Amino acid sequence: MTTNQKKAESPALSRKRRRVRRARQVQRVLTVGMIAVIVVGLIGLGVWLMLAPKPETTIQVYPMEYEALIRRRAGENGLDPAYPAAVILAESSYRPEAVSSANAQGLMQLLPDTAAWVAGKFDEEYVEGCLFDPETNVKYGCWYLGWLVRRFDGNLACATAAYHAGQGQVDKWLKNPEYSPDGVTLAMIPSQATDTYVKRVLKYYEKYCELYAPEAA
Repeated sequence: MTTNQKKAESPALSRKRRRVRRARQVQRVLTVGMIAVIVVGLIGLGVWLMLAPKPETTIQVYPMEYEALIRRRAGENGLDPAYPAAVILAESSYRPEAVSSANAQGLMQLLPDTAAWVAGKFDEEYVEGCLFDPETNVKYGCWYLGWLVRRFDGNLACATAAYHAGQGQVDKWLKNPEYSPDGVTLAMIPSQATDTYVKRVLKYYEKYCELYAPEAA
């Protein structure tokens, strides 16, 4: 090849080299972009796996202790067992030794006076300390819950509010048009503490409906 031929071919070779360089640059950009997309996707998957609820985590947050006892006592009082299960979680977090500042005791946090009244319905004498026994506590607590649900015509919000604030207080709220437009349901609960409690119990109730469903089916 002569010097003149080299000079004649140089522009073509130069253009070819430029095309090759550009193609390689584009390929590198695409490769980096694909890697970035994959990394972001893997990070997102990792975050989802960390945050996604796991069966064992659900059981820890929503305990299933005393399930057989709750089912039995709930059934005797015409209750969905998920309801007292939710009340127990809200009241004591499933701690049978729990005692409140108002001296409510045990799993369902019954006051001794209320428990003594319920014991009379079973022709039993109330014995001090009996509310720390899960069997007795759930027996009395489910009876009382069933009584409240029937008293408020199956309205769980009213029954739950009464369990927390007292049935007399709920009666007053139902008579107030500002809180109850129909005298049967509560459109508003004026007590922040009771309102928060009712919402918490009903939220727990929805979850326990799922957890208790398999055996019920």
